[in-house]
Amino acid sequence: MNISRRTFTAGALATPLAATALTACGGGDDAGEATGSRGPITIWLSNNEQEVAWGEAMVEAWNAEHPDEEITAQEIPAGQSSEEAITAAITAGTTPDLVFNISTAAAPGWVQQGGLVDLTTFEDGASYIEERSGAEVAQGYADDEGKYYLLPWKSNPVMIMFNKELFEEAGIDPENPDMSSHESFLEGCRKIVESGAAPAAIWPSPTNEFFQPWFDFYPLYIAQTDGMQLVEEGASTFATDDGLAVAELWATIYSEGLAPKEAATDDAMATADTAMQAAGPWAISSYKDAFPVGFMPVPTAEGSDAAAVKTFADSKNVSMFTTSQNQATAWDVLKFATSQDQDGAFLEATGQMPLRAGLLDAFPDYFEQNPDYEVFAAQAERVVDVPNVPNSIEVWQTFRDEYSAAVIFGKEPVEGALQAAADEIDQLVQG
Repeated sequence: MNISRRTFTAGALATPLAATALTACGGGDDAGEATGSRGPITIWLSNNEQEVAWGEAMVEAWNAEHPDEEITAQEIPAGQSSEEAITAAITAGTTPDLVFNISTAAAPGWVQQGGLVDLTTFEDGASYIEERSGAEVAQGYADDEGKYYLLPWKSNPVMIMFNKELFEEAGIDPENPDMSSHESFLEGCRKIVESGAAPAAIWPSPTNEFFQPWFDFYPLYIAQTDGMQLVEEGASTFATDDGLAVAELWATIYSEGLAPKEAATDDAMATADTAMQAAGPWAISSYKDAFPVGFMPVPTAEGSDAAAVKTFADSKNVSMFTTSQNQATAWDVLKFATSQDQDGAFLEATGQMPLRAGLLDAFPDYFEQNPDYEVFAAQAERVVDVPNVPNSIEVWQTFRDEYSAAVIFGKEPVEGALQAAADEIDQLVQG
């Protein structure tokens, strides 16, 4: 199988972290009263073992100081995915007060369902979010009206992971690969395959799920455009020279046999069937005992300064749900859980990057003790997520369908496929 992603993973069996059972809360006419109300709340956490451990400690710390506003925590209930479980809970009116695992792509649909609270309704809502994450990064999570239904929480910035031993076998300097441009990246890919160092130079998943562009086309498109999202100001952006340059790079990689057109049946990095893969900081602990791991920024057409390249955030966020009857407490808990102290504890527990401005300066001891993570802390300052637009998932599926046919399988011209996707997406984002 391919490397497991930090997005859209199947939920595990829900396991309570506290004895009290979750109870559904009503909304509607009580919403105004709920905004200022305090009392016990419930939260859901992802089923990631490290995140659960952090969540247990965070809840314990809060509850020790707030006996009348205790948190009850639970893992997101089992389902095909966490998104499916949350959607079902919104429909049934059984959502918790907060969920710490919200996909940016799924949120617009939940807003349309009436499931999420606009965090700018709190007096310090917008200012807290923008001060913590930095205004430029934070505003990428706002909707077209500047409302925040998401608090940007954590990021796994996408970079190019590589096996240093395979690079050496291919005659590429693993300490300075010099693969920052499309041309030099292609040349490196060719060296890997032609030398026999690995059967594949890089192995993005060629399957057709809507989120797969986040790990092939989209990081390179963000880098190429210095941070442009797939959709901006109500229109697609990618049927351009920049979009074509990125798509043509991948088309060449596939047409030359440098990346397979079928899904891996095992972990291709672990088996040395590929020398490179798109990955986030989670890969450091996953592969540190298998081979020496290196990371480099995604390439741009002409080659860019590594200190300036932007990439896909691969983030998860926190949202408050309209069923919450004690939203004042929920907001305070949200701020407590994303404070500098808790962000530091989260970083220590998981190795994932809190979406906090000045990460390296905020936690110097951690990065001194874990220098391999410094490259991701620096990259986390330069990340862009998916656009917060209507019909978000349909937008990405439309893009993937056209991209797969043209870029991966060569069934139609690349430029025409981008334009066809853009035309359909322009209709979708109008709601």
